[in-house]
Amino acid sequence: MVKQMDDDDQCEDCTRIARPWRNGRAAVFYRDMGRTLVLRLKHADRLDVARIALPWMTNVTRDFVGKDTVFVPIPLHWTRLVKRRYNQAAHLAQRLAMHFEKPAVLDGLTRVRPTQPLDGITLAERFARLEGALAANEKRVPKLQGKSVILVDDVMTSGATLAAGTEACLTAGAARVDVVVLARVVKDD
Repeated sequence: MVKQMDDDDQCEDCTRIARPWRNGRAAVFYRDMGRTLVLRLKHADRLDVARIALPWMTNVTRDFVGKDTVFVPIPLHWTRLVKRRYNQAAHLAQRLAMHFEKPAVLDGLTRVRPTQPLDGITLAERFARLEGALAANEKRVPKLQGKSVILVDDVMTSGATLAAGTEACLTAGAARVDVVVLARVVKDD
């Protein structure tokens, strides 16, 4: 069973750490079947998970969508993209954009340098590792300027990647940024 998020399910770190995005939502918790779905999407070539997750993600996204909305995925570095063969965040963003009949700027951001995996490091180390790692794709800046960007990723752990992506969108001239993820990691009680 997948535990969907409620409006009252607030990220503990988000209550303590200022975030550069306006609003953020996750469709499910990253545990049990939610974790299984993310891992299948990310590492098992199960792109059908993006279709399965669409109703949950549209439910948490609908309040953010306006007339000037564009969907932008968190990018992979090209070396990781070659290994994985696809960007799972791009599949989620594309499905959301199609559902809401809004543009998806799938290459709106770029990962300018590879980053090591973030597993097993502190919150401060995560933010330090992501600093300057994401930037707007210079060719796509006009598609971000003045827009309401919905930044999409598969999972949020600390928010470091989403913060870096948000900063890149705002630097490119986005009017505002909201974030939506399939799953959010929760601390064990």
